[in-house]
Amino acid sequence: MKRDGEHGSFNRIMLAQVVVQDVAGLAQDFARLVEDAARHAIAGRRPFAMAVPGGSAAESLLPALIPAAIDWSKVAVFWVDERMVPADDPQSNYRLAKSVFLDEVPIPAEQIHRMHGDDPVPGEAGAAYTRILREKLGEPARIDLVLLGVGPDGHVASLFPGHRLLRAWDRDVAVLSDAPKPPPRRMTLTLRAITAARKIVVFATGAAKAEAIQDALRNEDSELPLALATMGDAPVTFLLDPDAASKLT
Repeated sequence: MKRDGEHGSFNRIMLAQVVVQDVAGLAQDFARLVEDAARHAIAGRRPFAMAVPGGSAAESLLPALIPAAIDWSKVAVFWVDERMVPADDPQSNYRLAKSVFLDEVPIPAEQIHRMHGDDPVPGEAGAAYTRILREKLGEPARIDLVLLGVGPDGHVASLFPGHRLLRAWDRDVAVLSDAPKPPPRRMTLTLRAITAARKIVVFATGAAKAEAIQDALRNEDSELPLALATMGDAPVTFLLDPDAASKLT
C-alpha cells in the first residue's frame, strides 16, 4: 500500500517490534531502548533528543530512566503534546514529567524544551515551538526517540480520529481548540514530526486499548492516528501489557 504525498511507504507491520509483559518489565525495556538510542546519538556527535507525552506512559515509564546509564548533559527533552494550561496545573504534561523524572536527573535546564501551554496566544506558542525544533534539531526536525501513549480510541499525542490535524503534513507543530476530550485547547506535534523520528516507542496497557492496537498493527487500511503515526520508515517498538495485546495473534 502506498500513501500519498509525504507519507512514504506503508511498512508499519514489517518494522514493528512487539513486546508483551507486565508494566514493570516494560519500564525496564523502555530504559534500555532509551540508553541505546542515547548512546547512538552521542556517538554520532549530536545531543540525544527525546519527546515525551503525559498520561500513563509518562507515569509508568519515565521514572525508569532515573537510574539509567545516560549522559544527561547531552540530552534534550521535548514534548509530543501539551494542554494549554499553566505549567503547574495538574493537567500539564510538563508538570507530570517534571515530578516523575526531570527533577531527579541532571539535564541542564536550557535543554528542557517545554511547550508553553500558558501562552495566552496559542498560535504564537505553536510558532515558537516550531522555531525551537528547527533551531535545536535542524530542518526537517528529527527527534531521536518519540514516546507515544495511546487512547482507547487510538489517538496519540493530541491527534484524534477523524480530526483535521491528521492532514496537517505541512507543519511540525499545531494547536487545536476542539479536542474531543478535556481540555479542548492543546498543542501537539503533527504526524510529519512524529513520523520523521529516528525511533518511535508506543506504550499501551489495558483491555480498553486492545482493539485499537489490533487495528493499528493488523489493518493496512487503518486510519487511526496510532496507525498513521507508525507508518513511516522509523523503527517502532510497541510496549504492551497482556491486556492491551489480547487481540493480537
